[in-house]
Amino acid sequence: MESTASAIALTVIAALYITIGVLSAAGSVYLSKSIFSAMVEQIFFGLFLVPIAGFYLAFTAYFGDKDAWQLEATAVAVFAALGVAGVRVPFTLIVGYLLHGLWDAVHEFNAHAGSSLLGPRQISSVPLAYGFFCSTYDFLMAAYFYTRRSHWHSAWSATAPVTPSRKNRE
Repeated sequence: MESTASAIALTVIAALYITIGVLSAAGSVYLSKSIFSAMVEQIFFGLFLVPIAGFYLAFTAYFGDKDAWQLEATAVAVFAALGVAGVRVPFTLIVGYLLHGLWDAVHEFNAHAGSSLLGPRQISSVPLAYGFFCSTYDFLMAAYFYTRRSHWHSAWSATAPVTPSRKNRE
């Protein structure tokens, strides 16, 4: 009976976190389109990937997962590089958020699987159902970035200096 109650509770919590992820993505899209130009929006979301990846270092410290530092720091460095590259390259930003969503899913699965996919404590613990929220947000934002890629490309093209070779093409 207790395991059934726990499963039901986890399902309810997961549903709430997924809903919050959807609402957070919707709010991010609405606000970013309302206050940022296309170029600034891309820059913002590229740089935003850095601190959201950094949450895992905070979780590693908070939960005392000493063996997870190397893997988590490497992952944060990869996501930071993807975010910084995504400031200018939309495809990199899309890939960065998709991969971060998968990273969230791995953490969530690890939290509920009973054993780690990567071995004991090699991956940081996370708060209950955090991966459901973050994966939802990341996947929806990647889908939004896919729809915005041509706007971002146009915004960057419009700011490029007119050179004789570019002038002849126009």
